[in-house]
Amino acid sequence: MPTLQRVPALVASGQLAIPVAEALVALPADVLGRVQAASIDPDLADTAAFSEAYGFPVEGGANCIVVAGRRGEDVRYAACIVLAHTRLDVNRVVKKLLDVRKASFAPKDEAVALTGMEYGGITPIGLPSSWPVYADARVQDAPEVVIGAGLRGAKLFLPGAVLAGLPHVQVVEGLATPTPDA
Repeated sequence: MPTLQRVPALVASGQLAIPVAEALVALPADVLGRVQAASIDPDLADTAAFSEAYGFPVEGGANCIVVAGRRGEDVRYAACIVLAHTRLDVNRVVKKLLDVRKASFAPKDEAVALTGMEYGGITPIGLPSSWPVYADARVQDAPEVVIGAGLRGAKLFLPGAVLAGLPHVQVVEGLATPTPDA
């Protein structure tokens, strides 16, 4: 089993996507001090593969999903943070939050271009400031979550309450539902 060498996130800035490193530097010192980073095998970036390879509980995995909503010609983007053992409610909750007629996962190429991050490593830290960021209420109760670091070759580790409490994050009850096998 590969091992994780966690370091303070600021020390790992060379291993993070540029928008992520820039956003981390802007966090208050007490928040930044609770965020760690670790390099990983990029082939193991997907939540299930990461959890199995590194022995991290899948319940602590958090996914950041970029959503595009449309109302006529207007396209609205948002990021949604859900725990890995839950499923984002795009068709009901996200549509209502974005006030759009249609919402879906943003196309891969579009998500990568708009965030400046690699697909499979997109994180809520460092997203465009105009985007709303929604976190399922379960995220704030997780003792520790692992989430992308902007690159497939790294992960961020932080308490769920810290992630849900970031200045640009809105906690939403019922944003996700448990997966049938959870």
